[in-house]
Amino acid sequence: MTDDVVLRLDRATAEDLYEVLWLLGEHIAAGAPVPEPPAEAEERLSRVFEFLGDSLGKGRVV
Repeated sequence: MTDDVVLRLDRATAEDLYEVLWLLGEHIAAGAPVPEPPAEAEERLSRVFEFLGDSLGKGRVV
């Protein structure tokens, strides 16, 4: 496919992404509030989200 989006993540960011997605699913299933990730993880995931948004042509969310 010519419109594929490929992410290359360092190990720490991949672990953060896995953890956040897993926790999100678990908390939604339980109807519980989703805890905020540690600041360092939040910064790494913010960069992934920004890259993904740019790659999809979504622009920036303020």
